[in-house]
Amino acid sequence: MSATAALPKVFRNALLVTQDPQRRVLRGDLAVEGGRITHVGPGAPAVGEEVDASGFAIVPGFVNTHNHVAMTLLRGLADDRDLGGFLEVLFAVDAKRTDSDLEAGAAAGIAEMLLSGTTTFLDLYYGADAIARAVERLGIRGYLGWAVLDPELTTQKGRPLDNARGFIDRWRGHERVVPLVAPQGVYVCNAETWLGARDLAHEKGTLVHYHLSETRREVHEHEAKTGRRPPLWLDEIGFLGPGQVAAHGVWLTRREVETLANKGVAVAHCPSSNLKLATGGVAPVVDLRAAGVVVGLGTDSVASNNSLSMLREMHVAGLLQKHHRWDAGALPAQALLDLATIDGARALGVADRLGSLEVGKRADLSMFRLDHPTLLPARPEAIVSHLAYSASEEAVDAVYVDGEAVVRHRALVREPWAKISGEAEAAAATLWAAARR
Repeated sequence: MSATAALPKVFRNALLVTQDPQRRVLRGDLAVEGGRITHVGPGAPAVGEEVDASGFAIVPGFVNTHNHVAMTLLRGLADDRDLGGFLEVLFAVDAKRTDSDLEAGAAAGIAEMLLSGTTTFLDLYYGADAIARAVERLGIRGYLGWAVLDPELTTQKGRPLDNARGFIDRWRGHERVVPLVAPQGVYVCNAETWLGARDLAHEKGTLVHYHLSETRREVHEHEAKTGRRPPLWLDEIGFLGPGQVAAHGVWLTRREVETLANKGVAVAHCPSSNLKLATGGVAPVVDLRAAGVVVGLGTDSVASNNSLSMLREMHVAGLLQKHHRWDAGALPAQALLDLATIDGARALGVADRLGSLEVGKRADLSMFRLDHPTLLPARPEAIVSHLAYSASEEAVDAVYVDGEAVVRHRALVREPWAKISGEAEAAAATLWAAARR
């Protein structure tokens, strides 16, 4: 823990959007000591630093449950293509990537997330050591999955499962990096690879993260090949189980929804990416939640979104479900904020530590300026609606992880943006030139 995180502090007279079991919104104090929340509500005792928070809403840090953050350098490179054309461009670039440009891209994406209130993200990529270094540089909390696929289909050096094992061993126990295994998807992983990933996760005690039923083509091709749709095939081979986060879940049947619920698999909903890549279907988020599946919210990468803002993702997720279901009450504002905070923490299995402002939890939080135009009128009964439907990233004034300020007055604390963006632009120039050859 950093020295600044160790300093006790009290945020005085804030509008606290607690996301606790009662979903209380109250005016009061938030005390932090040793990186943990020690008081929520009026009358916190005076300890350490005093922060006048009367003009701010304090909100739990957002949890982004699906990303490929190192792809930030590729924003705009493969726009206006379906998933097949999108991947064709990106695979050609991926083969030319280096550790230095992976780290530069990850740092730029992490900066974007922090500046928009995200304090934790779940990632799936190769070369995850570079991403882990960017996590430690900027102070976000990163759950990083090493991408695993069949050895004959990878551009990685060495066997992907062995690479994942090495990554997990190198980064276990780090303060803000949580390593895990991440099979890419059924289109590049055979049964042996899936079960190897499952066994590695069980052996090391990690999460498993993967893509699932993102497109109709993926589902139909796998069904033609195996006789089973992807979730049912994964269940049949003995893969599905708790401690897993499946990204997308767009093309799911009712039986598959029930299977995921029965097996304890969480789903990361990525509406902006799905809409932009024209996947055609709409993820059955309302049905998944009704069945008991934990659903978090994810941005996917900026190559397919093109934003890492969870504020924007909440807005899109709500509008999509309302429109698709002909129901203005589908996924109301409170449910959207749940997806971005406490349910994201539940998906990662850390709701006892993250996702809400409660005594004993880690002090991961954002301070939103109540005088920002997108939060007008700044009323307690409207704040959840504002966060879900209107709040701008520019309203985020400060962000704390483990009680440490990582953004202050809209400026990154650990490294200046000029340094991060300069490195990113230099690395991007090489990749974009390679894409046009």
